[in-house]
Amino acid sequence: MAAGIRDKVAVIGMGCSKFGERWDCGPEELMVEAYSEAMADAGIEPTHLDAAWFSTHIDEIGTGKGGTPLSIALRLPNIAVTRVENFCASGSEAFRGAVYAVAAGAADIAIAVGVEKLKDTGYGGLPTGNMGTYIPQTAPNGSAPGNFAQLASAYRAKHNVSREDLKRAIAHVSVKSHANGSKNPKAHLRNVVTEEQVMAAPMIAEPLGLFDCCGVSDGAAAAIVTTPEIARALGKKDLVYVKALQLSVSNGMESQHNSWDGSYFHTARIAAKKAYLEAGIDRPRDQISMIEVHDCFSVTELVTMEDLFISPEGQGWKDVMNGFYDGDGQVPCQIDGGLKCFGHPIGASGLRMLYEMYLQLQGRAGDRQLSNPSIGLTHNLGGAPASNVCSVAIIGL
Repeated sequence: MAAGIRDKVAVIGMGCSKFGERWDCGPEELMVEAYSEAMADAGIEPTHLDAAWFSTHIDEIGTGKGGTPLSIALRLPNIAVTRVENFCASGSEAFRGAVYAVAAGAADIAIAVGVEKLKDTGYGGLPTGNMGTYIPQTAPNGSAPGNFAQLASAYRAKHNVSREDLKRAIAHVSVKSHANGSKNPKAHLRNVVTEEQVMAAPMIAEPLGLFDCCGVSDGAAAAIVTTPEIARALGKKDLVYVKALQLSVSNGMESQHNSWDGSYFHTARIAAKKAYLEAGIDRPRDQISMIEVHDCFSVTELVTMEDLFISPEGQGWKDVMNGFYDGDGQVPCQIDGGLKCFGHPIGASGLRMLYEMYLQLQGRAGDRQLSNPSIGLTHNLGGAPASNVCSVAIIGL
């Protein structure tokens, strides 16, 4: 039986570009920005890299197919570069490839890089395969806000939560994240907002208003991993270890069978259980120091609290309202501002989440630094509630 990768791989360097409307540069410059920080952090030269994993979703903006865009932009020394894509969890998939290569002994040092230039598409949400602004807003599977609004309705009906209570709970999610993001110089949106502003914002898809939806953004992030032995030989101390990496992919049950009630993410629960087992965690509410989750919409974050078994089922909205996930709460969530403040450059988001956990574990998060965190979890979701992939990563000291 597979024993897992717990503590077999260490993160020795990470980098993250400034996220935002980066009209000043292309995807190549964004990759260089994240890569340069990661390499300086790791203290290594390009010749030390054995392999790379590259995540990006949109082909039409100039990155092209395959691994050559990364290799050319970074002038990598003709090493293996593998392009990966797994919906919005593509960044986490790149990290998984690099980590597994090191754990398997196929590479001594590997790098994962994710990038996206969504603003160039001219689209107000996640782009389809077409370019420009004339893209049909209705599709066979509906719009993203519409799909996740249905998640909110199903959750409210199942757990008998009033419309007003749920609205205020998801509003608090947004208020909390904006308060955190205001302290992060790399975030796209840094304005503090009030509950009144969120509640009064234009409606996108009931009950999701403007502030309940993450924005479109440009950005890149990178991670460098190796074995603990090599890390120590490089002079690294207080290592950040990969404790678990698990991916669960929908098999169609949610969309093709009536056993799913639409109120939760089936794949998230499976990935979380496997990740906790791999990491040796049996009391996540007490053992996890901080989390970064895929808050594409504020209700997604709320429901995910239960899918990660941190809040009891049906009680996540109460924990949110009680400040359990606030910056000064028991398990801070989106301490960097999350997708809500960074936006969602598809190929970069999963790595950006890990970047914040890594900084926090090393005590380098500046004004938003938490007190003595030891375990960080990231949750990266791709697709819609009825058909998705979910990646859960756990890193720690």
